[in-house]
Amino acid sequence: MRLQKFLSRAGVASRRRAERLIEVGRVRVNGEVVSQLGATVDASRDVVEVDGRRVQPAPPVWIALHKPRGYVTTRHDPQGRPTVYDLLPPEFAGLFYIGRLDRDTEGLLLLTNHGDLAHRLMHPRYQIPRVYEALLAGQITPPEIEHLLAGVPLEDGIARAEQLERLPAPGGMDRIRLTIREGRKREVRRMLATLGHRVRRLLRRSYGPVRLGRLRRGTWRRLTPAEVAALLRAARA
Repeated sequence: MRLQKFLSRAGVASRRRAERLIEVGRVRVNGEVVSQLGATVDASRDVVEVDGRRVQPAPPVWIALHKPRGYVTTRHDPQGRPTVYDLLPPEFAGLFYIGRLDRDTEGLLLLTNHGDLAHRLMHPRYQIPRVYEALLAGQITPPEIEHLLAGVPLEDGIARAEQLERLPAPGGMDRIRLTIREGRKREVRRMLATLGHRVRRLLRRSYGPVRLGRLRRGTWRRLTPAEVAALLRAARA
């Protein structure tokens, strides 16, 4: 297979990042530096190294994490805040997250060692649905709901909810469930802010075919074979 695909599947980096590692001469195959992106390797015979360390093919890992509020979606935070990787065993430190959640947003976060598939599942081209539940400080009106479904202008383009429904909520507040397919930075919060609504709580219920279900806050589980197969179909892989 292509060298960059091998590196991605081994969990070294996303395919794009692997291409950069190759281009700057940090990858060796059988002791020789390879800087051409068209190079191929045989995983059963060739010895591949990155920065002098051998890369071994890794079995696929797919997990679901229920991210709590207060955790940032990054491996290392310069401000010293807790990260989602603090909730995982050390052997999962190299996994790629799929669809960042901001510090104040809770819910489903998927992680995998397949960097290229992680990139596909986040790319707007594949239109992977994400379902969120938002608790609002006030009441949302039917015209505002129609506005969200039709599309609201943000600084990076029009954003729209594909589906939206109201849910039971405490007095004086509203709770809505909405589906989006792009996953831009803080997209749901920004969409609601254009209508003057402050989000008190935001929870991601599902990402593509995978649901949060009853997974407890701060805990994780491995995806089932059926969930992984459904994700691969969604990414057309």
